Amino acid sequence: MKYLFKPFIVLYFCLNINLSFAQHENGLVEWLTFEEAQAKNKTFPKPLLIDIYTDWCGWCKTMMKSTYSNKDIAAYINQNFYPIKFNAETKDTIEYNGKIYKPLSKDPRTPHELTIKFLGQSLTYPSTLFVTNNFEYNLLTQGYYDETKIQPLLVFMIENVWRTGIFDEFNLNFTRTFTDTNFKKAPLKLYQIADLEKLQKIKPKKVLINITSNFCNSCKVVEKTTLLDPEIAKNLNKNFYVVNFNAESNDTIVFQKQKFYKQLINNYPLHNIVLKLTNNRLSFPAMCILDEKLQTIEVLNFYQSPQQLEPILDFYNSNSYKTKKWTDYIKDYSINKAKSKK
Repeated sequence: MKYLFKPFIVLYFCLNINLSFAQHENGLVEWLTFEEAQAKNKTFPKPLLIDIYTDWCGWCKTMMKSTYSNKDIAAYINQNFYPIKFNAETKDTIEYNGKIYKPLSKDPRTPHELTIKFLGQSLTYPSTLFVTNNFEYNLLTQGYYDETKIQPLLVFMIENVWRTGIFDEFNLNFTRTFTDTNFKKAPLKLYQIADLEKLQKIKPKKVLINITSNFCNSCKVVEKTTLLDPEIAKNLNKNFYVVNFNAESNDTIVFQKQKFYKQLINNYPLHNIVLKLTNNRLSFPAMCILDEKLQTIEVLNFYQSPQQLEPILDFYNSNSYKTKKWTDYIKDYSINKAKSKK
């Protein structure tokens, strides 16, 4: 997949939330109507966050007064999403994604036609629907989510984890990264970009450069769980030189007889070596695999789980990439993996 770097909405996402927030009937989120949100989305695209509630739902009110009243959660939602507060039993006619949806009955407890589209027969309240700005992908969650539980959902959508990851798996690793103090991490030997040329002269190896940033939460998940997974770390320590590189570094780096430094990239200060390493395909997180001559042979955009990364490392370390297509390789790899488990 090829993704050109675009300016990110850079936000501080508070993971150590102060729970002594004020109570607000509608929260601190700046709620929009469907009409307002879709009009704004045409001018400046952002994902939609649709809070589906009813007037009689107690947990809906609790979520509004707690989760959506948390100043950090609300700020993150306001700046990254177009939030919509949708009464599942409204009697209004609503236009959504080019189609008209109407109330199904005058009875006050009858769900709206759009509610049925969103929830099907699972009429659980509150429900939260996340929709990408082009309506390509949506993620439905049901039930009450407190200010801690909602965090991985927000990151999953905003940092494009949905492009490569499964939410349940990401949620587990997110928890391990930020709240699970008992999670055991494997040791991983790390190197510096400036030392790679010298290292290749001593012992040639492939290189994996994990590109992170201070504002990227999924970067931290990759760094703390994917790369420190016991099997992944063992493979990397043996077969790769691994670099964790912060794209906001202020260091001047000499690499392959060129000098690289921090500069404005799409109006945000980032180190320009990341553009060279990613062949101008920068996303966060990004992993670059380099060959023994320090040429980039693969750029992995967005979040990668240990299960996803394992065959990719083998594909390049074994030099299979020189003779096989990835689709053929992964098919054989999966078959052999299944046989080994029997």
